[in-house]
Amino acid sequence: MNLAAIQRLLALSLLAFAAVDVRAASVAEVIDTTQPKMVKIYGAGGFNRLEAYQSGFLISAEGHIATAWSYVLDTDYITVTLNDGRRFEAKLLGADPRLELAVLKIEATELPFFDLNAAATAESGTRVLAFSNLFGVATGDEPASVQHGVVAVKTQLDARRGVFETPYRGSVYVLDAMTNNPGAAGGALINQRGELVAMLGKELRSAQNNIWLNYALPIEELRGSVSQILEGKFRPTDEEPKLKPDEAIDLAALGLVLVPDVLERTPPYVDLVRGGSAAAMAGLRPDDLIVFVGENLVHSCQGFRDELAHIERNSTLKLVLMRGQELVEVEVPAAEGDRP
Repeated sequence: MNLAAIQRLLALSLLAFAAVDVRAASVAEVIDTTQPKMVKIYGAGGFNRLEAYQSGFLISAEGHIATAWSYVLDTDYITVTLNDGRRFEAKLLGADPRLELAVLKIEATELPFFDLNAAATAESGTRVLAFSNLFGVATGDEPASVQHGVVAVKTQLDARRGVFETPYRGSVYVLDAMTNNPGAAGGALINQRGELVAMLGKELRSAQNNIWLNYALPIEELRGSVSQILEGKFRPTDEEPKLKPDEAIDLAALGLVLVPDVLERTPPYVDLVRGGSAAAMAGLRPDDLIVFVGENLVHSCQGFRDELAHIERNSTLKLVLMRGQELVEVEVPAAEGDRP
């Protein structure tokens, strides 16, 4: 090999090395610009080894946060920690359990954020980065964990009914990285250009072979519900007072008995459905969890009673129930008078 050939090889090697450095720098820059948009969320948990933390990401400069709807948010005291270590008390603006989506709000301004309208889509083979507070590693100003992976396929999760128990029925990105660990739910999936692609889902384990599914929910599936929540739909029932009718629906008229209300926020589980009642005709069952009254999210037995107190007795009652891991919509016909 002559000197000119050696020089050409050296030049090609240097160009290849420089290209690797450029790519590495680009990924590093993407990570640096994404970290300030991530948040750590702390709330309910601690019992039965349930983690009291999860992940989220900022979707406005005014402190709106997208995250996963879960038991972690079932408390009056939700804490959000920003990338720089600042801590805020967060308010649950609303949730859509059908999409396992929730939106929080903190009192802050001029924050870096993801523009949901600028979110990207991905195809099989797209290289992605997953940002989350998996295993609760970060507690203050530590950065969120970052995992590198590839989108294996985009598929419909409802095709897995009976295998993976989840109320969500829609498109998901299945990932080849171990992204869906404790605390990762609500994290952000981005492409290598730094564009938001999806939100990391909850842990899902196959009922057949115990294998975990690593997946994320495309932003295109979530964008509409986020807009509705910001417009005031899917809000918690205890947010603002409303005028009460002269005669309101009550549990006795419906034929419903809830579980004993022994805690400050006892979840509104159905304990008994009286035979022949309006609730029985609508198909309610013991152990159903009442999630929505109309478009209003209910957290507790008292919250459900409060919501009924604002609905005319002769109205048809629209409920969304969690039955096992299925979301069920029912309409309870107007009930006249108390039933035995």
